[in-house]
Amino acid sequence: MTPRIASAPISWGVIEVPEWGLQLDRERVLSEMVSLGITATEFGPEGFLPDAPAERAAALAEAGLEAVGGFFPIVLHREEADPLPAIERELRAYSAAGAGTLVLSAVTGAAGYDGAAELSDAEWRTLLANLDRALDAAAVAGVVAVLHPHLGTVVESPEAVERVVAGSRIGLCLDTGHYTLGGGDAVAFVRRHAGRIVHAHLKDVSLEVAGRVRAGEIDYREGVRQGMYRALGSGDARIAEILAALRGAGYAGWFVLEQDAVVEDEAGAARAFADARRSVAFIREAVAA
Repeated sequence: MTPRIASAPISWGVIEVPEWGLQLDRERVLSEMVSLGITATEFGPEGFLPDAPAERAAALAEAGLEAVGGFFPIVLHREEADPLPAIERELRAYSAAGAGTLVLSAVTGAAGYDGAAELSDAEWRTLLANLDRALDAAAVAGVVAVLHPHLGTVVESPEAVERVVAGSRIGLCLDTGHYTLGGGDAVAFVRRHAGRIVHAHLKDVSLEVAGRVRAGEIDYREGVRQGMYRALGSGDARIAEILAALRGAGYAGWFVLEQDAVVEDEAGAARAFADARRSVAFIREAVAA
């Protein structure tokens, strides 16, 4: 099969978290993606691409990239905070750019991804209902909404993911790094729930560095800076096995290189680009095997 390989600006250190690091300019990031043979990208955080839907579409078209969709962190578990208006505003840009996948992250409401939140039963009911509401609102716009389990959000552990699978209709973005860091076996998850996986974010991880993050010795950003995420094939996340399981299950969605990086200087930018090159080559070889 010919893999549908996309990337995301976070692989170049571009992220919504304040004071994360050097935020490389759009022209450089998009041109480096294209130089790797990547033909599609996620949108990146607010401000990376123009806010106006038509301008956002034009920026990607000028770069020669197809729009996949994007990572959209939003609070979904608070009854007093309706997420639908913000989701519907975001979907207007998807329609203009021809993007097909809205990747929701159920954030706690705090900045960054340190810590997590334990939900009450009432908050779980609100979360699950809002996931289905988001799925339906996206479908009206011709977009598929998925949930991205993510470290430091309200859905990070395998147990929480199973509760989402059982309690809502929404499909999932399997993030190989975050699911592994949350304590899950991503290969087993693919075999168990292949029908719910409609999008894939590919990350490889160092479990040694991740263990220090989970123990509170260093925060999430410092873990990323110290190499918690590795070029695909060089870490502990069993990426080749996960890709084989997805391929065997008939997965036909995007394989998105979405590997958090901290860029602090030109040397860091060069490392991010080199890791992206190595990772894209790994995906092509693994999926074609």
